[in-house]
Amino acid sequence: MEMPKPTEHHRKYQALVGEWSGEEKLHPMPWSPQAAAATSHCTYRLDLDGFFLICDHEQTRDGKVSYRGHGVFGHDPRQQKHTMHWFDVMGGDPGAPATGTWQGDTLSFQHSHHMGHSRYTYRFERDGFYDFRIEMSQDGKNWMPFLDGAYKRVSK
Repeated sequence: MEMPKPTEHHRKYQALVGEWSGEEKLHPMPWSPQAAAATSHCTYRLDLDGFFLICDHEQTRDGKVSYRGHGVFGHDPRQQKHTMHWFDVMGGDPGAPATGTWQGDTLSFQHSHHMGHSRYTYRFERDGFYDFRIEMSQDGKNWMPFLDGAYKRVSK
């Protein structure tokens, strides 16, 4: 039996491969009413013969590491959706992965979880840069920004 090979859906993740540094704005939320600024360092690499993109993310606020996360991105051919499993220092069970699509220069995911709903949007408008946004919703209809970030590739 011949082993499967990554598809065009998997190859699109090449756009994120490398090390990135970014500036982030955290918007006021009920559990954190003050807006805050942060910097982040992200490393993305393809693994498992190109089927998955692995992300290690570290955020710094006021000179201290304030958040770390680990993501695994893939593509589910049955659903024809991109997938994102996310694990972080909050320690909660992430449940089912976020699912989404890649249209033009935008990769977007949506996720329902025990705290409500989240949307994640990556926009690649020029080579070596991407913008990222997280939005939250209690009901899946009314969305509010949680985080906006702008990242620059520092090495490939």
